[in-house]
Amino acid sequence: MNKHAIVSEKLAEKFKTEKETPYTRFIASEGLEIMNGNYVPSLHEIELKPWARRGGSAVFLNHDASRTSNDCYVMEIPAGGKLEPHRQLFEETVLILSGRGSTVVWDDKGNKVSFEWGPGAIFGIPLNTNHQHFNGSGTEPARYVAVTNMPPIMNVFEDPEFLFNTPHDFEGRFSGEPDYFADQGEQKGLLMETNFVADAVNLPLIEAKERGAGGGHIRFQLAKCSMNSHISQFPVGTYKKCHRHGPGAHVIILSGEGYSLMWPEGEEPKRYDWKPGSMIVPPNMWYHQHFNTGTTPARYLAFKYEGVAIRNAQGVPKAWISQRIGGDQIDYADERDEVRSMFADALAKNGLEPKMEAAYEAELADLPPKS
Repeated sequence: MNKHAIVSEKLAEKFKTEKETPYTRFIASEGLEIMNGNYVPSLHEIELKPWARRGGSAVFLNHDASRTSNDCYVMEIPAGGKLEPHRQLFEETVLILSGRGSTVVWDDKGNKVSFEWGPGAIFGIPLNTNHQHFNGSGTEPARYVAVTNMPPIMNVFEDPEFLFNTPHDFEGRFSGEPDYFADQGEQKGLLMETNFVADAVNLPLIEAKERGAGGGHIRFQLAKCSMNSHISQFPVGTYKKCHRHGPGAHVIILSGEGYSLMWPEGEEPKRYDWKPGSMIVPPNMWYHQHFNTGTTPARYLAFKYEGVAIRNAQGVPKAWISQRIGGDQIDYADERDEVRSMFADALAKNGLEPKMEAAYEAELADLPPKS
């Protein structure tokens, strides 16, 4: 069944003037492109264009399903260079892909904080603070990927100069605290409240069996923003449970090799192979499932807009709850036979075998009965 809802050119012509938004027009006016962001084989290798406003090179990665909720861009700072000072009335979370450097953040009162970063660092830019990124190498460029909630803000105000040049200190977000970007945070259940993680690739995680396969998990609220993020890891020879949720979760592979299956309800799954630096962005309510076929644990980072987490009355994301009781997660017991055979075949090519029997067995203890 084809559910892409493609209609006739005659009907499409009637809505032609409504296809673009203030956000998409702004990106075009900056001389940049919006590439399809459903699947990016390598954020390290994707081609960039000069972005005069920022003083570096960039590309935006997005797709129709999340273009009105949040977006993503890749930025490169030239060797021995720096980006222009910048501020913005929207939020941003950052992962350093390669290179080493530093960032300075300051408010209109003159409170200033600086910190250094390297590959695997993640941090948030406090709302509307002035900030500037510096490349610490004179010979190699530095590259990062960032997720922002610019689309809805730009679509409301339509005025780039207002978004980028309005002086106002949000003191509850940032007041020049000297330890604001310290590599520490308060752990509250699965949530760590922090503004900086020096090494997301090796950060210790918390056991989270609800997502299957003996995986680890940790969640973040960076720079006190409304967007959120999490890191998940799963062992060799295992895979996560299939689930779905709202739009805008940018899944970036930090370590390991494998593939993901992704599909809208009623269609056949499509496979997307990944390695460190790959990114997958499931459209709204598309099923997706992640498989580790490599020889090391697989770990990914998901930057997302909070609206992606459709929750039940208790505040639990429905993507963590079995479909048997109204959630959006498919239990191992209910997945199709092809899921397991495809995984076994992929492992065999690397001389490995599935290690899922314990996960299948562990699920049975809490498996809700079928309705």
